[in-house]
Amino acid sequence: MKKRATGSFEVTINPLQPFNKDQGSNLGRLSIEKIFHGDLEATGKGEMLAGGDPKQGSAGYVAMEQVAGTLHGRKGAFLLQHNGSMARGAQSLSITVVPDSGSGALAGISGAVTIKIEDGRHFYAFDYTLPG
Repeated sequence: MKKRATGSFEVTINPLQPFNKDQGSNLGRLSIEKIFHGDLEATGKGEMLAGGDPKQGSAGYVAMEQVAGTLHGRKGAFLLQHNGSMARGAQSLSITVVPDSGSGALAGISGAVTIKIEDGRHFYAFDYTLPG
């Protein structure tokens, strides 16, 4: 049975030492820390690799994030895989649960997250399924 979890989150993003330090490289590496509120009471920690041309309004990023906490009363953890791009200001974002990454009462979870930003606040909607 498909369920939906909604709420808000705070996010902190900090630069990390990049692997590619070549002059002119447009790659950046960043840490992600989140605190989720609402139907998902959890923390998220991950790493992001981003690159692009900010002057053109074009960029892309990939990230892996471990989320640990309670989802609708079920305690456990799972991984989220992020894939985002912006082409001259037009955004595309996909955030999905990594298959077989769930643990604890969230073992077997699958699903996808959408994010909305309004007035500087971050909100999520998480459509997911669990076995049983």
